[in-house]
Amino acid sequence: MTQFGFPYRIGPDGGTEGADLDAHIEQLIALVLFTAPGERVNRPDFGSGVRQLLFTENAPELATALQHLVQGSLQRFLADLIEVRGVAVAAEESTLSVLVQYQAIGSSETRTVKLVREA
Repeated sequence: MTQFGFPYRIGPDGGTEGADLDAHIEQLIALVLFTAPGERVNRPDFGSGVRQLLFTENAPELATALQHLVQGSLQRFLADLIEVRGVAVAAEESTLSVLVQYQAIGSSETRTVKLVREA
């Protein structure tokens, strides 16, 4: 095991379930994006607030704002692990899709993760 898995769970061997670095980074990206600021007691500034915008009018301005919000949040909280290469956001009815292209620090490979949340 190199990293803890998220959400925290017990593995088949009775110990902490682990995750490889790629899975760990993807889990951290989801954690940052879908945690609302103020949701964490000891880190009230942690999160992006993306879920709060699900029921806002779907407009090009919203998509642009979401892209900046996502990119800024990822750079702020995960800058020691990843370099964000690109972000694409799509909001359709009550479904939010976020596509993040990133490169892990110390790696030359660009990876893509797509996260989908329904309200």
